[in-house]
Amino acid sequence: MSEIRRCQWCSNDELYQQYHDQEWGVPVYDDRQLFEMLNLEGAQAGLSWITVLKKRAHYRTVFDGFDPEKMAQYDQAKRDELLSDAGIIRNKLKVNAFIVNAQLYLDMQADTSSPSFSEYLWSFVGGQPVINARQSLSDVPAITAESEAMSRSLKKLGFKFVGSTICYAFMQATGMVNDHTVDCSFYSGSAK
Repeated sequence: MSEIRRCQWCSNDELYQQYHDQEWGVPVYDDRQLFEMLNLEGAQAGLSWITVLKKRAHYRTVFDGFDPEKMAQYDQAKRDELLSDAGIIRNKLKVNAFIVNAQLYLDMQADTSSPSFSEYLWSFVGGQPVINARQSLSDVPAITAESEAMSRSLKKLGFKFVGSTICYAFMQATGMVNDHTVDCSFYSGSAK
């Protein structure tokens, strides 16, 4: 068996490698998984992804498995509880954003004339993954026209922590774009 080559951003941390090898860049179409990832990418703002990744299991516990119906009902006591929990990033704006985003997600789901959350998000890449051919990490942009469009649209709907850079990281993480570099074992998917 040949040695696994990973993208340059993937450190030697076992959790990070597992995430890179099994999740990052794999297309996700499930509404709830996309909702979770959009929020977690927002939690990353100003931090490294490994910080959020190490806290992800606890996030899932304290945010009720990212169940939007439960999250939309969080009262001030629950918000205070979350802000005192060292297992998550205790940023008031980010915690409140999760709750606002849950309410907006439910509004979208309730509108029968709207596409599903997945269809809406995937529409920014034409419904299928964009396969890039990045030679190195320096070739990977922080934003694209598609992430700008997604960010503008989400912000117009009222979503929080959905800037263009966050949206592009979200698109990479959920497989809307394949930004594994061409020298990565996972670029073609042959190692999956």
